[in-house]
Parts: sequence; C-alpha cells; structure tokens
Amino acid sequence: MDTHFQPDHSAAFTVERRRITVRGIVQGVGFRPFVARLATELRLGGHCGNDDASVFVEAEGPAAQLAEFARRIRSDAPPMSVIVDVASESRPPQGDRTFRIAPSRHVDGARTLVSPDVATCEDCLRDLRDPANRRYRHPFVNCTNCGPRLTVVTDLPYDRPNTTLASFPLCPRCRREYDTPQDRRFHAQPISCHDCGPRIFLERNGVRTDGDDEVLDRVHRALAEGLIVAVKGLGGFHLVCDATDPAAVRRLRERKHRPAKPFAVMAPDLRRAGEIAEVDEARARLLGLPARPIVLLRKRDSEAASAELAPGVGDLGVMLPYTPLHHLLFTSVPGRPDDRVPTLLVMTSGNTSGEPLCFENEDARRRLGAVADLFLMHDRDIAVPCEDSVLAVSGGREVPIRRSRGFAPLPVALPAPGPVVLAVGAEVKNTFCLTRQDFAFCSAHLGDMGTLESRRAFERSVDQLTSLHRVTPELVVADDHPGYSTRQWAARYSDATGVELCTVQHHHAHIASLLAEHGRLGSRVLGIAYDGTGYGCDTTVWGGELLLVGPDVLDAERAGHLQPFWLPGGDAAVRNPARVALALLHEAGITEIDDLPCTIALDAAERRLVQSQLGSGAAAVRTTSVGRLFDGVASLLGVRHRVSYEAQAAVELEARARSATGAAPLTMPVADGQLLLGPLLDGLVAGVRAGVAVAPLALGFHRALADATAELAARTADRTGVGTVGLTGGVFQNALLLQMLRTALRRSGFEVLTHERVPANDGGLSLGQAVLGTALLARGARSPAMDRRRIGAMR
Repeated sequence: MDTHFQPDHSAAFTVERRRITVRGIVQGVGFRPFVARLATELRLGGHCGNDDASVFVEAEGPAAQLAEFARRIRSDAPPMSVIVDVASESRPPQGDRTFRIAPSRHVDGARTLVSPDVATCEDCLRDLRDPANRRYRHPFVNCTNCGPRLTVVTDLPYDRPNTTLASFPLCPRCRREYDTPQDRRFHAQPISCHDCGPRIFLERNGVRTDGDDEVLDRVHRALAEGLIVAVKGLGGFHLVCDATDPAAVRRLRERKHRPAKPFAVMAPDLRRAGEIAEVDEARARLLGLPARPIVLLRKRDSEAASAELAPGVGDLGVMLPYTPLHHLLFTSVPGRPDDRVPTLLVMTSGNTSGEPLCFENEDARRRLGAVADLFLMHDRDIAVPCEDSVLAVSGGREVPIRRSRGFAPLPVALPAPGPVVLAVGAEVKNTFCLTRQDFAFCSAHLGDMGTLESRRAFERSVDQLTSLHRVTPELVVADDHPGYSTRQWAARYSDATGVELCTVQHHHAHIASLLAEHGRLGSRVLGIAYDGTGYGCDTTVWGGELLLVGPDVLDAERAGHLQPFWLPGGDAAVRNPARVALALLHEAGITEIDDLPCTIALDAAERRLVQSQLGSGAAAVRTTSVGRLFDGVASLLGVRHRVSYEAQAAVELEARARSATGAAPLTMPVADGQLLLGPLLDGLVAGVRAGVAVAPLALGFHRALADATAELAARTADRTGVGTVGLTGGVFQNALLLQMLRTALRRSGFEVLTHERVPANDGGLSLGQAVLGTALLARGARSPAMDRRRIGAMR
C-alpha cells in the first residue's frame, strides 16, 4: 500500500523533476522514510521505493530545492546506510504535489547489498531499560538503526520472509510499527517483542529452563560460581566465564585446549574497559563503532586474572556489548541480588582449537558439551555464522586484524564492472571473495582450514554466498601453494564444474589486495610483503619480499628480499622457534652457540637433528620469511622457544620491545637487493652475552629491520622511480614495526599505503586473488591453456 506525504506547494515556481538512483547499503536501514521526510521538508513531490539493487527516487520541485535534496541524500543519510554511488538524470515534470513511498519492485538480474550486523542503538537500549516500555528487558530488541542483518539473511531482497525471523509472525502492535513510515521500526525486518519474538532458554545437564528473568538469574549464579557458559549470540556461540576469576579462566583454557593464546573480554562500558586497559580517544572511537569490534588495548595489571587472560603479551582484546542479551548479562535481574552480576566477561569463540565456530544449537550441544557447564540458547536461527572482528591502532590509525561481524559483507568497490570470480583465499585466517559487477565481497572470517569441519564450513559458506548473489563463477582463483586445502578444493571445484582455475603467487595477491582497498589498481607501487609463509615462484618459502607491481596489476617483479636461510623440518620449525634460531646462526656463520638461550632450550637429540638438517639440507627448505626471522630472534633472546599458537613468539617479542626505554644499537646492512642477517645476528649474540636486557635488544631489532627495509625501498626507488610504497602481509600486524617503517618511509618522501579495510594478514588475501583473476579475464586470456596457470611475470 502506498504511503503519502503531502508537502505544501502553495507558492508558484518553475517545476523540474529528477530521477535519483542510490546504490549501496540502502535497504533495511530506514532510507526510504528518510528520503520521504527530506522531500516533505523541502516541499518536493514524487515518490521513492526499493528495487533489487537500489533505492529509486523521483522528486519534483524548484531547482534549488532539488539540488539541496540531492546533496542531503548523501550528507544526512541514515547512520547505518553505506552509499556507494548516486546517479541522477532529468525527467519531464508530472505534476506530483505529494511525496509517497511506493511498493518494492523486482529488477531482473539485479541484487541488493546486505547490511552488516549493527550493535544495539541508544534508542533501543532506552527501550530495554525502561520498565514502562513494552520491550523492557526483551533480549531481541532492535530497530531500523540496529540489530541483526547479515546473520539472519537467507535470501535477497532483504525482506522479513527472507530472514530467519520468517517463522515469527509479527503481533498487531509490531505490525503497526513495521508499516508506519514515521516509526523508527518501519520495515525493520528483525523486529519483535515479548509477544511475538524469539525466546531465550537455559540448558544444564539436559534440563531446560525458560523465562527470561529466571534464565538470566541462573546464568549470573553460574558465572559467579566459576562455571563456563556457552552463549548463543548474533553470529554464533561464545564461551563465557567471569574474567576476574583466574581459576575459571584457567579451567576454560584447559577445556578449550588453548594454553596461552589471549582471550578477548567484554566490558559493560568504556569506564570498565579503561580500568583494565589504556583507552585513548582513537581506541575509544573504535570500541564505540556500530560494528563493536574487539579492539587491542595496552593492558593494565589491575585484574587478578590479567596474567591468565593474555599471558606474555602487552595487549588485551576488549569489546563492548553489542546485543540486548549482552547488556542483560551485565544487568541485575529485578528482585535478585546485584552482587551476582559480572563486571567483566571472557567472551571467546564457541569452538575448540582448530574447529569452526558453532552457530546451531544441536551442533553446540555436541561440540561444546565437554567445555561448557551450561548453555544459554535462543530459538532464532543464525543463517550466516560470523566471528567477532578485531582491530588495532598504530600511529593513531586503524589496523584491521580480522574483518568479520559488523564489516562483512560490505563490498570493496572495483574500478569497473567485471566477471564473476571466486577467490578461495589462504590456509589460515581464511576468507574467500566473490566479485559481482563492480563489487568484491569478502566473506566473514572462517579461520584455519586444517580440519574437516573447517573445510565443510568453508564449502557451505561458498555455496551460501554464491546462492545469495545468484551468480555462477566464471573463474576460480587459488594460492600457488600445492599443499593448501583451499587450492585442492579449487581444483576439485574446477574439475566438477568446468570453471577455469588459475593460481596466484601469495605475496603478489597481498599487494593486489592493498591496492584494491585503496582504489589504486593501475598505480605503480613498490609492495613490501612480510609474513610467515608464502609459496615462492622458485618453490622456496618466501616471506620477506619487495615486489614492483603495476600499472598492469598482473605484472610484478621481485625487487628485493630478506637474505635466505634454511627452515629445518618445515612446519616443525614453525612450532619450535629455537630451531629457527639455530638456522639463523648457521646462516650467519656463528658456530660458538652452546651458551645461547636457543641452544640451551634444545636437548641433545633435537640439536643433533637440527644440525644434521642444516648441514645436509635434508628435510629443510630455503626461506626469506620475516615471520620466521621474528621467531628465531625471539628464541635467541630467550623470549619464546616453543609456540602453542600462530605468531606467539613474534607477539611476545613485540611486547618486550614496547616495554623498552631505549633501543640497543643494532644494524642490518643492505646489499644486492637483500637485507643481510650476519651483522644483525652478531649484534644480538653480543648483546645476550654482555647481559643486555631483552627489551632494548628487542626494540633494537625492530628498529634495525625497519631502517634496513626503508633503505632497500629507497635504493629500489632510485633505480625505478617508484614513489608509492605499500605495506602488507601478516608481519605488519606488528603495530610497532608498522609505525617505525611508515615513519621512515615518509621521511624519505614516499607515499605509504597500509591496510585500513581488510587485514594485512591472510584474511585479506582473497581480495587480492579476486582482483588478479578479474584482471586476467579482462586481458582476454581465456583459453584451455590458461587452466591452472600462474598470474604474474615474477622473477
């Protein structure tokens, strides 16, 4: 049914009419009522409505008002909207003197964009806390400006029948709100109330408890007793315990098989977050984003459980509540004791080590039964599982670590419409990417692909996204590494469907990802890609690369790298930084090593094995990995000899460096396009033997690496004339190194690009794979000979 607004057109004027098309996240965010209110305010006639790809507007009135209308469509848009572009064209006047909201319409071949999930807004929080409001303490309160989006979508367009709320018919009062354009719940697809919405319930030892207040009171009691609760949230389950109870935190570590990796915590508000960690203006802004990400903060030692929450590192991952249920967990139940209410909660992914996130009730009962003491569930299904996003800050700027809830599925705009490409990402921190028209859609974080359950979750997510967009890939792109399970999946997919497959060099894809997110495809750039492992064009393990890329993004030249060294035992060395330390010493020709911490950490048999591998090259591979360099230096300084999670040694080394008051004077020379190891290692060994503290040596290492990298970049620029440098790869999650190198490069006159929208780590790799695949098809190189070829002319 059309809804009419009647502006006053009593004054005479020369009428003009414009058709305006707005693309982006413009559905389910209150965009049509906003347009109608704006048109009424400016006394314009016409109509607006939704189709499958946009909001369409026809507005009629004086030219000045129409210009103001077009300007304010962008400037005053609803807070949850994301405008990608606005197109405008003149139309003949039709005499409209009222403005109306027209019904939605279907356009063949078009698909709308889906909004990310959004934290509960202040208006809904007032409803939640107001005893006189009919949604008082409703665990699922939301409106047009907040609530679930991606995680409840089952199809497009984004209408209630295409969400997991379809099985919850609206009661008469909710229906009136849904149908009233002036109401903030107009066409808010997930709305509900106590009468018509989902329900929370508790399960313990197979016994179910219903009733919101009784459920929440029992959860409060369980947390106060040190028990672990599996809580079904927006995008999946969390494992939750009282973060101020060291025994509870240790118990969760034991059951989750996570001995040392830091836990994220949820604080009820900024004040409490500031009691446990340092919250400056930049970090407070990130904590308060509508996405409500986990933000890495410098931790304080004020908490009894601090050492258990994030052992050996300087940062603590903190987030604020983002669902009504989270807020209720921090709120006392009416008539029940306040002292049961937690003040800080561990809020970690609902899985065990290496497995995908649990998001279905039955799956959670099966896989989390040995971890959780009880389950806080609800009966609203999760359509798309979504992990929490993680952000850091370096030099006052946002650094994405994990892009997921609150950000996915916001697309990255591509320079022009192109083919449908499916890029399957990497082996760890996996995301995949699907291109459609002039957008690249990166999936939510999926994690590591090392288990069968993870690979099944990956395949289910690919099916879900391609079905949601109703597209069939024309090309599938994978990493060059023949051992990646994603590469093997892509090969099977290609064989089964006939869709062509090509593979991409790992670091080339990292740099393409950085260029794509900055809209700089076609630019000439020196990309510095530092990470742990990437399959090189010479079949060795790369990870300390300087690559010249552009203006054709497919063309790349290896312009420099870290001096190669042996990686003894492959993955065994990754798990044992002490072995990497011995390899670095071997490469530097340092043979008197019996007194060094890395040597002492190895028993005689392990040391003989490593020395045999280094001497013969058997079971060893050459590498230029800066990630492994960090591991080896961490062991050489006695920081970490064995790791239980990825990058543990590097993270702990950075923490030591950040605690230093000054840096040890270390140098890393540059020659023949390489960063040389010998003098750096000589200096570190001398410092250890002289009794220099770990912190200044760690800081000196960071500074030497940053200075040497900047020098090698400058030499490359002198030779090639390149003026832009991009920093990418997982090593640049190190905020200290990132800030040092960015400063040094800018001092040398470079424009410096860093990641701001997708992670520098392998979580951003699929975007680069996708744009390289798109470029390949645009070049017209489509033939049987292309199948499973490599992109790029790297040497």
